[in-house]
Amino acid sequence: MGSIDDSQLLRGILEGCVLSVIAEGETYGYMILSRLGSCGFENLLEGTLYPVLTRLEVKKYIVCRREKSPYGPMRKYYSVTDEGRSALALFRKNYERITAAADSVLGKETGTAK
Repeated sequence: MGSIDDSQLLRGILEGCVLSVIAEGETYGYMILSRLGSCGFENLLEGTLYPVLTRLEVKKYIVCRREKSPYGPMRKYYSVTDEGRSALALFRKNYERITAAADSVLGKETGTAK
């Protein structure tokens, strides 16, 4: 019997998590990956992150500016927009509702469904 693919679960929450990291303050890709990694997303790769950043930028939830890095080539710095802050608030509300429902079904505390 196969297992549920973690990547399917991850896709559903990654945009909100990336948006939340950027909302903490202007940042760039490597720092976003580091922050997410320190929170348990240790297997997240640049090839997964940059399409998320592009989607968030297209939705106008974040803006990007380019600046020369003190360590080499140009670096993209991301910051959240007012629209992005609103989207993040809605994401958090929906996430709490959905995870509470899932916890109820999955039996978060005891390991058995209620």
